[in-house]
Amino acid sequence: METYDYLWIDGERVRPSGSETVDLINPATEDIYARVAMGDTSDVDKAACAARAAFASWAARPMGERVAIMRRFVDLYRENAERLTVTVTREMGAPVKICRSFLVDENGNAAEAFVDLAESYQHEQPINGALVIREAYGVVGAITPWNNPLIMMVDKAVPAMLAGCTVVQKPATQTSVDVLVLAELLEEAGLPKGVYNVVPGAGSVVGQAIIEHPEVDLVSFTGSTGGGRRIAEAAAKGPKKAVLELGGKSACIVLDDFDPRKAAEVAAGAIFSNSGQLCAAWSRLLVPRSSHKAIVEALVAHVNAMKIGDPEDPDTDLGPVVSAKQKQTVTDYIRVGIKEGATLAVGGPETPDGLEKGYYVKPTVFDNVDNSMRIAREEIFGPVLVVIPYDDVDDAVRIANDSEYGLHGGVLSNDHDRALSVAKRMSTGQIGLNAFAFHLTAPFGGYRMTGYGRCMGPMGYEEFLQTKAVIFEPKGGE
Repeated sequence: METYDYLWIDGERVRPSGSETVDLINPATEDIYARVAMGDTSDVDKAACAARAAFASWAARPMGERVAIMRRFVDLYRENAERLTVTVTREMGAPVKICRSFLVDENGNAAEAFVDLAESYQHEQPINGALVIREAYGVVGAITPWNNPLIMMVDKAVPAMLAGCTVVQKPATQTSVDVLVLAELLEEAGLPKGVYNVVPGAGSVVGQAIIEHPEVDLVSFTGSTGGGRRIAEAAAKGPKKAVLELGGKSACIVLDDFDPRKAAEVAAGAIFSNSGQLCAAWSRLLVPRSSHKAIVEALVAHVNAMKIGDPEDPDTDLGPVVSAKQKQTVTDYIRVGIKEGATLAVGGPETPDGLEKGYYVKPTVFDNVDNSMRIAREEIFGPVLVVIPYDDVDDAVRIANDSEYGLHGGVLSNDHDRALSVAKRMSTGQIGLNAFAFHLTAPFGGYRMTGYGRCMGPMGYEEFLQTKAVIFEPKGGE
């Protein structure tokens, strides 16, 4: 068992003020793989004060120097990709083939994209008679979830530090180890003391202390809608800026010209990757009645061909969910779907055969779902797909937009112009055409209860910048 009996404050390992530790469970084996120290409010105070002390000098550094340090960090990140893959797989059970490509390598590419963006960004822009200056916002509190821990550091801490901000991060307890590893890579890259600080701990203690700390100027949070509401309320008392990326119940619309087998393949990848534990997962599949039966049959065949099991096996398609609690939540929702009258096409609440040890859930597809059912409206955060037939495109768009969330979505069609036309009618923050895809420099964020603010791309970078206008003295008789 690995032991991480320290926090990361002011550029070094620091013993926590208290003695509380948490054992981290490998979701594939139910064995303890690590023990981590938990911080408290006094540790947050130390971290926030260290971040404030480092802010002025870090913000004043030339962009070229900040960029050089972060490029070195990206290089070190890539050199440690195998170590990070093993760590994340053991933390949350993501299969290595998905973990390496999507949760590790792609996040390294995202970090590099932010470095390139910051280097070329115009932080000063003259307008008629004035100069608009974009400068570092201040001390950033980053509160991050467990389901994609590396990108949560990349899309918050990396752009914040490039912008000249300093950071105090509270990772999810289950995925504290990888963030502590990244802190040491940043130190090795030459990051000055106090610029990046990590305090694992309970959300009700450490998270709340970060939100309320007077030295924290901005809170960037990814997590549940309920958690986002509480953070928005607490931040408003400051007042301080909050950037919130919350839940999702994303819909993919399959148009009637798209091949059913291809539709099933794309849709399965969009919900079963990472065992459905992605906020952007396409958990609602809207299908035309003309190809409804064929798509469901193809989905069932795809699910039956998936290999479920040990996430460290390179051939595994689906690993466990992150915890016993999450398994219970997902299987309870499957039972709800059955009780609501949806047709169970494949899967179910039972533990997969031969996988009694570990937090495994059968990949499940419900057919003939009505959008008013709980399984179609509530975020399950597991490998559960609901199939909803529609009458025409207007009906499909209506169903897709009938949600309190609006994070991601998809349109599958052989006609690009037609797909784009449908995408423009969908009320959601990002949409993939014919693929469950993300873009490293496109903004990511949602509508309605999915929160506000954006990450990734120029808009994600700008969340960490303040805007100042310098008005020039009028010339002559002006």
